[in-house]
Amino acid sequence: MIIATWNVNSVLARLPLVLRWLAEARPDVLCLQEVKCVDERFPAAEFAEAGYHSAVNGQPTYNGVAVLSRHKIEDVRRGMTGDEEGAHARVIAATVQGVKLVNIYVPNGQAVGTDKYRFKLEWLARLRAHLDEEYWADDDVLVCGDFNVAPEDIDVHDPQLWRGRILFSKPEREAIENVRGWGFADAFRQHNPGGGHFSWWDYRQGSFRRNTGLRIDHVWVSEPLAARCKRSWIDREPRGWERPSDHTPVLAEFAKA
Repeated sequence: MIIATWNVNSVLARLPLVLRWLAEARPDVLCLQEVKCVDERFPAAEFAEAGYHSAVNGQPTYNGVAVLSRHKIEDVRRGMTGDEEGAHARVIAATVQGVKLVNIYVPNGQAVGTDKYRFKLEWLARLRAHLDEEYWADDDVLVCGDFNVAPEDIDVHDPQLWRGRILFSKPEREAIENVRGWGFADAFRQHNPGGGHFSWWDYRQGSFRRNTGLRIDHVWVSEPLAARCKRSWIDREPRGWERPSDHTPVLAEFAKA
């Protein structure tokens, strides 16, 4: 089974690109972030025509996450434990073929030291608590999405330039490491130990052409899934298409249990 994650930066604006990629890559599951639309406007019919079921946790204009699957989507849950009414649409969980998926869109944080930055750190602490409460490490658990954190120096094109800045500050990295401490392995790093691999490039300054990016989109897996992970890779091609998202898909392939 191939599971992919992609921050599409508006599913309505990027629909032709997503449909094209699904037709070419044919993942079993695609987790989307920043769909930026309410559930009623989500293009479920277009995805169904392409062979994909869908489940959505939408929000107007901002945020929003969704799961597309060629297989039945079961046990859909929206949000996290302790979410207040009107909370950001940043989490959707489901079970597909026995794999417990948790699709997340971590807050960006805006800038170090701001209220939004503190909200990001608190949100990541809540995510860890939610995982502790709802999931078991000996199950097939997969957390993926736009984490908005580059965990290690090799995940950044210029660590010295980015050190202390948003997406790469020490508190953010510690917070995401606390989430990983639940019992996750980084599927991509399991198969790609070297640097120079990125999933996000700024629209400005020719960042994609120059490959001055960050690896902030991840697929993390529990130990049983890590043992069955055959490969993981970043598909750079959609980032070079016309009117692309600033992110590109990250994929992982797993053998059957």
